[in-house]
Amino acid sequence: MNLKSLLIVVAVSVISDLYNPLSAQTPNNLDVTVEGLGADTVYLANYYGSRLYYSDTTVADVNGHFTFDEKPYEECGKYAVVLPGPVFFDIMFVNEPMQFRTTLGNPQGDMEIIKSQENKVFYDYLNFLNSKREERIPYDAVLNDSTSSALKVEIAKNAMVQMNDEVTEYQDALIDDPHGFLFGKYMGMLRDPKVPTIPEGVEDERLWSYMWYRKHYWDRVDFSDPRLVRDGSFHQILDRWWSQVLPPDPDTLFFEAKKLLDQITDNDDMFKYILHHMTFESESSKIMCMDRVFVELVNEYYVTGKVKWLDDEQLKKIIDRAEALRFSVCGNIAHNITLPGLDGKTWKSLHDIDSKYTLLVIWESTCGHCKKEMPIIQRIYEEWHDKGLEIYAIGNDFETEPWVEYLETTNYLDWIHVSDNPQINAQDSALKLIQSGVTDLQSLNFRTTFDVFSTPKLFLLDENKKILAKQIGALQLAEMLYRLEGLEPPNPEFFLSEDAIKKLRLKEEKNSKH
Repeated sequence: MNLKSLLIVVAVSVISDLYNPLSAQTPNNLDVTVEGLGADTVYLANYYGSRLYYSDTTVADVNGHFTFDEKPYEECGKYAVVLPGPVFFDIMFVNEPMQFRTTLGNPQGDMEIIKSQENKVFYDYLNFLNSKREERIPYDAVLNDSTSSALKVEIAKNAMVQMNDEVTEYQDALIDDPHGFLFGKYMGMLRDPKVPTIPEGVEDERLWSYMWYRKHYWDRVDFSDPRLVRDGSFHQILDRWWSQVLPPDPDTLFFEAKKLLDQITDNDDMFKYILHHMTFESESSKIMCMDRVFVELVNEYYVTGKVKWLDDEQLKKIIDRAEALRFSVCGNIAHNITLPGLDGKTWKSLHDIDSKYTLLVIWESTCGHCKKEMPIIQRIYEEWHDKGLEIYAIGNDFETEPWVEYLETTNYLDWIHVSDNPQINAQDSALKLIQSGVTDLQSLNFRTTFDVFSTPKLFLLDENKKILAKQIGALQLAEMLYRLEGLEPPNPEFFLSEDAIKKLRLKEEKNSKH
C-alpha cells in the first residue's frame, strides 16, 4: 500500500469517528499530560504568520495534567504549548477532541497522540522527517569526505535522490488528501505551482513562464479558510510574492495588491494579515518610490473604512502619515514651492522654471554629506544645463546668514536658491504672506511637505514638475539623466573632483590590503 492510500484509509477512520454519537459528545478541548511537569503554569501561544503571540494560560495539576478550552473555527491553526524552561511543542489546534501525553524533558520527541487524527498526521510526518534525517547522516559523511571513492559518492547521491522522492511522495499524499487535513493545507502552500509546457509559437518563453507563474501563484491557497494565516508558511509565500515575484514597480504592486485583496471577501484574518504586510513593507521600503504604494493602499482601504481592527488613534496615525507623503510621492506633481531667494525679497516659484528637467535639492550649510554631494551635483549641472537641467535648491538652515555665507564661497550661484527664515515664519508674517497670495502653507512648511528628516534630499522632476525619482544620490541622478535620454552614462569618476578621486584611490588601496 502506498503512502497516499494509507493516508486515505486513516482519513476514512477519522470520518467514522466523527459520526460516532459518543465521539460527538466529547468537547474539542486540548487535554495534555506532561510527565515531570508538576503543578506549574503553562502558556498557549498561537502562530500568526511567522510570529508567536500569547493566547491563553492555565495551571497544571500535580500530575502535570492541564487543559485548554476549544477554539472557534476561525481561531484554529498551529499553536505552541509553552512549558517551564521554557520549552514548547507545536500542535494543530482544530475542532476535534485532542488528547496528548509527553515528557518535560523531550516534549516533541516523546509525544504520544491519544486523540486527534489531525495531530497524528502532523506528528507522523515530523517523525518521518526525523527518520530520514538519521538515514541520510552516513551519506552526508560520504559526500563531505573528499577522499570518498567515485562509487561511494554515486551510491550516496542515488540514496539522497531516493530519500527526496520519498519525502515528496509523503508530502503529495498529505496535500492531495481528499479530507483536507489542515496540516496538508499548510504544506500545500509551500508547493510552487508547476508551469505547464510552453505553447508553440511563443516568442519570449521566459516571459510566458513568468507571467503564467505569477497568474497562478495563489492557486495553492484556500482564501475562505481563516486558519491558514496561523502558520509561518502563509507569511513565507506572501513575503516571497511581494518582495521577489512581483517587480518593484509601484503601479504593478498596487494593481496586484488590490486584485489579491478583492478575492478575500469573508476572511477577516487573512485580509488583515495581507494588507498589514503590504502596508508595512511599502512604507518602510528602501526601494525608491515604494511609499507611493503605501499612500495608495491607505487611500483605498484605511481612509474608506475597510480597516476595522485599528482604534481611532492608530488609524489616524497611518492616514496622517500617508497625507504627509502625498506631496512627495513619485508620479505626483511636486508642490509649487514659493520661497524668497538669496536677497530675502525676491520670491521664486518652482513651477516658474521652464526646463526639461528640474532637480529639487534640499540641503543645509552645516551638513557634511551635503558638502560631499554638491560638488558632484555642480559637475552634473555643468554637463546638463544646456541639455535642459535646472536646479531649485532649498536651504534647510533655520538662519539666513550661514546659508548665504556658505554659498558665497562656492560656485553654485547659478542654481536657483531659496530658503525660509525666522522673519517670514513668524505667525503674523506667515499669515499675512499666505492671505496675500505671495506663498502658501506647504511652501513655508516645506520640511513637512517633502518629508525632510535628513539632508541632502533630491527630487528629479520632469518638464511638468512630475516627480520622476526621489531620495537618490548625486551619481544615481547622473545615471538616471543619461538613461532617460537613451545615452550610455560615463564612468562615475567623470563627475568627481581630482581630490575626491584621490581619496577614492586611497580607500581602494586600504581595502585591498585587508
